[in-house]
Amino acid sequence: MSSNDRTLDLISRIAFASDGLVSGLALAYLAVETWRKYHFTSSALRRVRRAQPVQISDLRSILASSDSDDEHKSVSDSSLPNLVVVRGLVKPRSAVDGNWMNSKSGVVPSINSDEPAVVLQKSQTYMYNLWTSFLGRRTGLQSLIFGRFLKEQKCISFRMVPFVLAENSHSDYAVICLEGSKHALPLITSYQHLQSIPSSPYTILQAFLGQPYPVGLLNEEKILPIGKEVTAVGACYLKDGIPQIESCKDIPYFLSDMTKDQMEADLASETTILFWGGIFLGSVSLGILGYAINRNWRKWYDWWQQRRHRQSRNAAAAVAAATALAEDQADEMEEIPDGQLCVVCLTRRRRSAFVPCGHRVCCHRCALSVERDLSPKCPICRQTIRSSVIVFES
Repeated sequence: MSSNDRTLDLISRIAFASDGLVSGLALAYLAVETWRKYHFTSSALRRVRRAQPVQISDLRSILASSDSDDEHKSVSDSSLPNLVVVRGLVKPRSAVDGNWMNSKSGVVPSINSDEPAVVLQKSQTYMYNLWTSFLGRRTGLQSLIFGRFLKEQKCISFRMVPFVLAENSHSDYAVICLEGSKHALPLITSYQHLQSIPSSPYTILQAFLGQPYPVGLLNEEKILPIGKEVTAVGACYLKDGIPQIESCKDIPYFLSDMTKDQMEADLASETTILFWGGIFLGSVSLGILGYAINRNWRKWYDWWQQRRHRQSRNAAAAVAAATALAEDQADEMEEIPDGQLCVVCLTRRRRSAFVPCGHRVCCHRCALSVERDLSPKCPICRQTIRSSVIVFES
């Protein structure tokens, strides 16, 4: 059996353990996670639909009127952020401050690209060979299971300068606050180069033993170029009279290439998929769990019934044995006819019959000793016996 077959056999054994109880629990966990993502996505969809699509030039007036209205609201209401959707061009902060024409300090320098940018992300990723080796120790299934951890072995550097979203004129803009944001940025790949790694004797040994070994180093550069048109979705507020936009953790978007309508369509599609996926996974998990619980309950009930029957049978056998022993002791004190004496000890009355032959030729003690032999046979017919039963005379 190959390593792949052993892995599949182990996974199938775990999946069908306890009549599918493990599979049912795993599907139930996936169903819960799907419903959790559904509630998050549906909540984000409602918030994006209620968000105000405004022009950057209108932000100050809208925020000023919102602040005046908040004076008549409670403290809990005024703590809610103003969620807005704005679309504009990426500009460095120094450009709107008046220093852009005289200095290039507001641009992130890139060695491999001449395009000016405000965000530069460099990454180096080791590419591993995960195919089957000569000894069959590395398989495609293992690469699917462990490949994610291997691909995470990369180094990332991130550089950024303060930037804003502006319209065609630099007079109206909104500052983008990336502090604490974990949202993905709409970066574009400006440079990509795959560098091969020369093999060594240790690499050949790793390949022969089926261990993953690096075959290449992927160098990538991604930038957020100046002048790129993006959409910002976030909480907007005024700081020193300047609109500030920061990310909202309850919405999966912050800066995106998509428009508001495209975001709504994407969230609506994802919400529909998660809704029906949650129903399907929940139904299947409930069916499997119900089947597994019913099967395990029946098994436990049958085991409990057998245990009770065994205990009652052992108790009856113990009572019968005690009675037989008492009668055997009584037989030793009285005179027994020769035709009723045990053929083994010749001192006690015949009380036990062997199964399956049915010969009653031994007392209870001698019948037990015959049963304990390595190859128990009836003393009369020499047939192999399975057990003995005590026969009582009325």
